[in-house]
Amino acid sequence: QLQLVESGGGSVEPGESLTLSCTLSRRIYAHNCLAWFRQAPGKEREDIATIDSSGKTTYADSVKGRVTISTDYDKNTLYLQMSSLQPGDTAMYYCAARAGPICYEMPTEYGFWGQGTQVTVSS
Repeated sequence: QLQLVESGGGSVEPGESLTLSCTLSRRIYAHNCLAWFRQAPGKEREDIATIDSSGKTTYADSVKGRVTISTDYDKNTLYLQMSSLQPGDTAMYYCAARAGPICYEMPTEYGFWGQGTQVTVSS
């Protein structure tokens, strides 16, 4: 059973940067799609970034230009670099994996989830 553990969340001020990490319990195989989701109180979980086995990335319009998703296969780790953070970015952030090469936006397509890491942006 694949396990994912996020880290790197915290409280920052508007305009600051933060990098989230997600460590997988086993090697990231080429057939996996990895993604970052976030969920704010009272809102649905939304896909913000994905990366497939070829390295192709996708980003939600709400974060495009401010975040970068990447992987370190040697460390079995997924990253999310975020900059110019705003209060609207406040949410619980989750990493997710699916056992297939295609990335989807729907959280129901992902079978493996981390426990989440909180990001709070306020002045």
